[in-house]
Amino acid sequence: MEIVVLDGYCSNPGDLDWSPLGEIGKYTVYDRTLPAQIIQRQGTAEVMLTNKCVISKEIIDALPNLRYIGELATGYNNIDCVYAASKGITVTNIPAYSTESVVQTVFALLLEIYSRIGEHNESVKRGDWVKSKDFCYYQKISELSGKTIGIIGYGRIGLRVAEVAEAFGLQVLAYNKGVTGRAGQKGRLVATLEELLSHSDIVSLNCPLTKDNAEFINKKTIALMKHGAILINTARGGLINEADLAEALKNGKLSGAGLDVLGTEPPKADNPLLHAPNTVITPHIAWATLEARKRLMKIAVANLKSFIDGNPVNKVNECMILTERI
Repeated sequence: MEIVVLDGYCSNPGDLDWSPLGEIGKYTVYDRTLPAQIIQRQGTAEVMLTNKCVISKEIIDALPNLRYIGELATGYNNIDCVYAASKGITVTNIPAYSTESVVQTVFALLLEIYSRIGEHNESVKRGDWVKSKDFCYYQKISELSGKTIGIIGYGRIGLRVAEVAEAFGLQVLAYNKGVTGRAGQKGRLVATLEELLSHSDIVSLNCPLTKDNAEFINKKTIALMKHGAILINTARGGLINEADLAEALKNGKLSGAGLDVLGTEPPKADNPLLHAPNTVITPHIAWATLEARKRLMKIAVANLKSFIDGNPVNKVNECMILTERI
């Protein structure tokens, strides 16, 4: 069996090992593959592993030997899964590998906004403390304890965000469209998005991106939020109207935003959030701890082995985004 990894760099930039694939068949790993290169590179190989390459109907039709597409992530909206199924091609994904990693990033962003650790560190390194007339100095910093966090999206990640939030002394509200309760839920599940937005000091997006919620964080919904609230997004950039968020940060309606994702990645130089005040932006790293990527690689191999054994797991039957991130 021949295996092609089309875009392996982000999953494994060199600190992990692809060799377990060699136990299954001959494999070739490309760090990155342009759209025009997909068909030529995949060639006659039966197995394709990819993270972000767009696998359309046209590409599938051009690869008659293709039997299996392994998504090296949880979200699989880059693959025409319905058409793949109609051609007898199995598509699998990797759920639940990055939960702890994403939750850690939610609070890393939140703590940076509330405690401004990076800003104070840079100030000390510039020599400002050496020159200080007082034993200490500080920009505005605040406590998390006693604040209310509203979690939008109450899957595995949302539940873990709630658990960690309670440990910080935060009050927890959660909203998940169509869900009235979850086993082991923390805090209070509210009936409407409006209720969550209007009562939360912090809003954390942990939901999938669908055609129904694209840019649902916009001028209208931001207006419902508390004055001075903070927005955290470790889900998908497309959930936010970026111009509206930038304006809310400029005019002080929101006092901060922590963003691990943007609508276009890499962002364009004119993205208004790149220069918005009180904004912390990281380059889509929430999923990418070493431990999470080790789990991803292990599950990817296990998925393929299960397929070869005739008992595929984590099989994607419909082209929809799961309630998990990445």
